[in-house]
Amino acid sequence: MDHVIKSLTPAARPSEAPGEVPGAPTRARPSRTEAEAAVRVLLGYIGDDPDREGLLDTPRRVVAAYDELFGGYHESAGEVLERTFSEIGTYDDIVLVRDIPFTSHCEHHMMPFMGRAHVGYLPVERVVGLSKIARLIDIFAKRLQTQERLSSEIVTEIDTVLKPRGVAVMLEAEHTCMSMRGVQKIGSRTITTQFTGVFRDDPKEQFRFVNLVRNGIG
Repeated sequence: MDHVIKSLTPAARPSEAPGEVPGAPTRARPSRTEAEAAVRVLLGYIGDDPDREGLLDTPRRVVAAYDELFGGYHESAGEVLERTFSEIGTYDDIVLVRDIPFTSHCEHHMMPFMGRAHVGYLPVERVVGLSKIARLIDIFAKRLQTQERLSSEIVTEIDTVLKPRGVAVMLEAEHTCMSMRGVQKIGSRTITTQFTGVFRDDPKEQFRFVNLVRNGIG
């Protein structure tokens, strides 16, 4: 396996409303009919006949699939983390959810990349439901992405909403734009990490997070 390891610094969290992607131009959304017509154009471009029997319903299916694959554009990530729980006794150590599967799409070629996310944070008095972390990842992943930005958005949202003592995120993914086209290196993985607070400032905490991810012990 080839590994590319990148460590990122935190990015500022932009304001975000459901259906709004920070930095994206404001424009009217094309209709479903226009989207289906665009798929027909692509079918013709690759050399096939969009009017043959097997492809007659393909434009509708592709647009329906896009509604699901890119549904994160129409959800608010911040709302997912709003409900927290305070009945945690004196617990103040790391909360780690590891091996969360995710699938996203590279914004350069619109090809899938998929892998696993590992997310840890050091709570201050309150925690969030574990499923909400997985849901947060899905919302950001169901947009055109780079793995670097996906890592940053997950960290920034948790850091901003929960205000923990630190957040640690590691993403491991295989990119089909690298394995199925171009250099065609099947099995190569990209690893990105980002840390805030205690995890950023204390190398021992970074090591403990990585050891928990890799070996299940800290």
